[in-house]
Amino acid sequence: MGEIIGIIIFGAVIGALARLFMRGSQPIGVLWTIILGILGALVGYWLSGLLGVGETAGIDWIRWVISIIVAIVFIAIYLGIRGRGRVTH
Repeated sequence: MGEIIGIIIFGAVIGALARLFMRGSQPIGVLWTIILGILGALVGYWLSGLLGVGETAGIDWIRWVISIIVAIVFIAIYLGIRGRGRVTH
């Protein structure tokens, strides 16, 4: 149970940081921010392992940066599929 809570918190942090670094507004809710943050973190950790920077001493800054970049890409894809804004008349 503790691992699930940790993953949710980590996903929320990665998703929030990704949205912070993105330009413009991102009209998505907290739940999607957490989900896309979790996906970004999982893929980011996988990619960092492929690049050989998965295990470092201290804080894994490279893994964090890769995870945030991947989350930014996922948010951009989500916004592209969903549409950035909806025109109402």
